[in-house]
Amino acid sequence: MSTPVSLPAPPAVSPLRIGPHTVSPPVVLAPMAGITNAPFRTLCRSFAEGEAFAGGESKDAASAGKGLFVSEMITTRALVERNEKTMQLVHFDATEKPRSIQLYGVDPATVGKAVRMIAEEGLADHIDLNFGCPVPKVTRKGGGSALPYKRNLLRAILKEAVSGAGDLPVTMKMRKGIDDDHITFLDAGRIAVEEGVTAIALHGRTAAQHYGGTADWDAIARLKEHVPEIPVLGNGDIWSARDAVRMVRETGCDGVVVGRGCLGRPWLFADLVAAFEGREQGRAGGADGCGLEPSLREVADVMVRHATLLGEWIGDEARGVIDFRKHVAWYLKGFAVGSEMRKRLAITSSLDELRSGLDELDLDQPWPTGADGPRGRTSGNNRVVLPDGWLKDPYDCAGIGEDAELDTSGG
Repeated sequence: MSTPVSLPAPPAVSPLRIGPHTVSPPVVLAPMAGITNAPFRTLCRSFAEGEAFAGGESKDAASAGKGLFVSEMITTRALVERNEKTMQLVHFDATEKPRSIQLYGVDPATVGKAVRMIAEEGLADHIDLNFGCPVPKVTRKGGGSALPYKRNLLRAILKEAVSGAGDLPVTMKMRKGIDDDHITFLDAGRIAVEEGVTAIALHGRTAAQHYGGTADWDAIARLKEHVPEIPVLGNGDIWSARDAVRMVRETGCDGVVVGRGCLGRPWLFADLVAAFEGREQGRAGGADGCGLEPSLREVADVMVRHATLLGEWIGDEARGVIDFRKHVAWYLKGFAVGSEMRKRLAITSSLDELRSGLDELDLDQPWPTGADGPRGRTSGNNRVVLPDGWLKDPYDCAGIGEDAELDTSGG
């Protein structure tokens, strides 16, 4: 059983307003390619809404609707063309409210078509636009974190999106800029306000940093001061609820967006909700004194549940377990599990195989000291792959068209 510990008083944060939707506490699951599909969102939501680990108390109905959980990246071209994989990715569980889709696009006309399709067909309740992805296959097309450098192109996309969305709120997620010599976040923030964007999330890194180094929280504070008209959410280096509370206190941001911090830790959303609501959470003597610290047995149960949900969503148990493989190392980080067993668990192809492998571990292991901290990609990239001549003129966007759109979703 968990022993409560006292949390520091939460910062004074108002409920986050995203158009007609109230997000309270102001905690958002960041879109992550190949990660934030319906099964993972279900896990994160269940913990945010008070579900305990196996054998614990049932979720509290009064806790329903905590936080906002965004789909993985959906390519506008693939959506407009009704790509089969993409149409599966935009399917939401009936309990997901509001339904939130993140779109990636480079061509204003295609973005506009995709947004109108979502609005007219009732596919979602909220649309987020991706201007933060740093991966080469996106930036080499002028998309993701490369795009805000082209101010006129950014404005054209935002104008089309907001116009096409009708009553649906449109938000955007971005980075500081391409590199330290090409910082764009303040200009992009002002353009967003002028074009009717509802809120902005800023990852405090440049595209060149990729996921390396330390996130610049001062940039989040500067953006908040620069665009006081709309909410600003902070993203980057939130590994625990304590980090989230500290970010809000230090930057004055209106909420937090959590990405890599919840990899292998979907219960982080229980910690976040508790921290912002000022409730006690966690076991006495924990490394940071603020958060759930499940035993390996509890973690193993979550792993099996995650793999099960993936199989049900895909419609094939084996494919679900195979898709789950990338999560194994994140869940087991810090626990005493030998390298050979880690490899074995990472090549399982059935739920029975996964469960039997986990049952061979010392499941009574308590939460390990130092298990929190960076997960996922952590190295810097230093070189951003861009279209030829991209940096010559921050306003000219000639040559960008539908052929620059990616034709598949999910990164």
